[in-house]
Amino acid sequence: MKTVSLYFTIFIGFMGFVSDAATTIKKAEDKPIGQKFDSSKEKSNILEVGVKGMVCAFCAQGIEKKFMQQKEVQAILVSLENKKITITFKPGQRLTNIKISSLLKESGYEPNF
Repeated sequence: MKTVSLYFTIFIGFMGFVSDAATTIKKAEDKPIGQKFDSSKEKSNILEVGVKGMVCAFCAQGIEKKFMQQKEVQAILVSLENKKITITFKPGQRLTNIKISSLLKESGYEPNF
C-alpha cells in the first residue's frame, strides 16, 4: 500500500508541475515579441540594474538619495553585496534607461543593464 501511495504522490506532484508549466507558457504567449517574461510574477514597476564601482555604504547612501529625489521612484533597494540597485516605480511611472544611466554617472558609477 505504501508503494501505491508513493506513486500517487509523485503523480499528483508531476501534474501540478505540468499545470504550472502550461500556465507559464500561456502567460508568455500573451507577451509581445521581444519582451522578456518573468514567470514568477510580472514586475513592470520594478527594475534591477547592476552598478559598477559601488563599494561602500557611503556609495549606497548617495545612490539611494539621488534616486529618491526622482518623482517616479517609490523605493530603492541598494545591494552592496550584489553590486546592484532595485528600483520600484510609482504606479504608471518609470525612468528611462538613459535617465537611470545619467543619474548613476552623475554619482560616479557605471550602470550595467
